[in-house]
Amino acid sequence: MNTPDTKRADFEAAALTYLDDLFRTATAMTGNRTEAEDLVQQTYLEAWKSFHRFELGTNCRAWLFKILIHRVHHYRRRWYRWTSKSESDDLLIDRLTYEEPVPETICDEDVLAALKQLPEMFREILMLADVQEFSYKEISSMLEVPIGTVMSRLSRARKRLKESLLEIAPGFAARQPLSEGKHQLI
Repeated sequence: MNTPDTKRADFEAAALTYLDDLFRTATAMTGNRTEAEDLVQQTYLEAWKSFHRFELGTNCRAWLFKILIHRVHHYRRRWYRWTSKSESDDLLIDRLTYEEPVPETICDEDVLAALKQLPEMFREILMLADVQEFSYKEISSMLEVPIGTVMSRLSRARKRLKESLLEIAPGFAARQPLSEGKHQLI
């Protein structure tokens, strides 16, 4: 028997446990806590309205994040005018040059500042893959892009984040891997 109380209890049990994860991701994607709160609220409202189509026992976390991604994209389309950016020859040259290791002693503020410098499409995939630990397949489904695009954007996002962190904290010692998981400070 599916009563309104049962539906509410099922929704709360399945969906509300991911509230903090959704808020953190929305904040990182928008860079604004107030906008993130609105986006998460819209996500839960949309999830509640379509909860009758959700199958209990399936991946509610991925379902909620897919709704959030759609809300973020809708938000961006409303407030920003998108311009297409073509890749330049500099990107190819950047890929062929030596990459310095990331400094060891970087504070949270440095990472957040570097993360804000990333373009939205890179920040979005980095947050979903490295922070929320979604698989490439799940991210591909959420963003409705091929898995190869997910992997490419994630690689570029990680590289740009690393470059930003090196600019923020250039003088610190870095760890270099030795054999079998040991590290050496240089």
